[in-house]
Amino acid sequence: MNTVSIVKKSGEREPFIEEKLKRSLSRSGAQQKLIDEVVAHIVGEVGRGELSTTDGIYRHAFKLLRKRSRMVASRYHLRRAIMELGPSGHPFEHFIARILEADGYKTTVGSVLAGACVDHEIDVLAEKDGETTIIECKFHNQQGIKSDVKTSLYVHARFEDIRKNGKQRFGVWLVTNTKLTGDAIRYAECVGMKAIGWSYPSVGNVQDLVERSGLHPVTCLTSLNRGQKQNLMERGIVVCRDLVEKPETLGEFNFSPSKTKKTLREAESFSRPVEKSE
Repeated sequence: MNTVSIVKKSGEREPFIEEKLKRSLSRSGAQQKLIDEVVAHIVGEVGRGELSTTDGIYRHAFKLLRKRSRMVASRYHLRRAIMELGPSGHPFEHFIARILEADGYKTTVGSVLAGACVDHEIDVLAEKDGETTIIECKFHNQQGIKSDVKTSLYVHARFEDIRKNGKQRFGVWLVTNTKLTGDAIRYAECVGMKAIGWSYPSVGNVQDLVERSGLHPVTCLTSLNRGQKQNLMERGIVVCRDLVEKPETLGEFNFSPSKTKKTLREAESFSRPVEKSE
């Protein structure tokens, strides 16, 4: 059987791997019957027309899922929903802080620490069990971009300058919403810096943290358009649970009672951990 190759967002070609598609559908909460239906449909056409690219396969799978379950479709959309937290990286910083708070951390976004040479604005400062961690959030709002070794070098250099100031001991993390290159991972491991990206490490990556905390970004909501989501984020509503706790924030949109109820019901469904399919 010949392997079908497809085009990635970067322009590179890679083999289409059926199991990879199945895993992504399963992580979205799709039941086995739905997974089998979507995979069978795509396998029958992969390599032709729209289904000759990874982006086209994603869009096609998303459409099929949305017809059957908007909830599963939205969870399948998680990676792109996080990218929609932009264009600046500030909502992503608050998003990561909220996820850490759910895990028992006390967080501060945008604090300034003095280094031996210069002052440094810290994306997220997290404290737990008497330990303080400096977290650099690297946000990308485009597909196909990876955080490379220069990012790891940059984060570690800032950490070293703060460490040399000698006033307090810190741990350091690099958290990104995209994949990390092999060199970025190797450098982080070598200097003892924790790196978290999309799909890395195998346990405790960005997707795991979101699903475990039950804190999905408001950009997952299919009942709101892009402008409405941006409006909410500008008012500090970054995760769906915020909207559930502050439903009055929808008042500005002049939704009908039924539309408001639908939106809040969807937000509520994104405010609990993802249940994995068997």
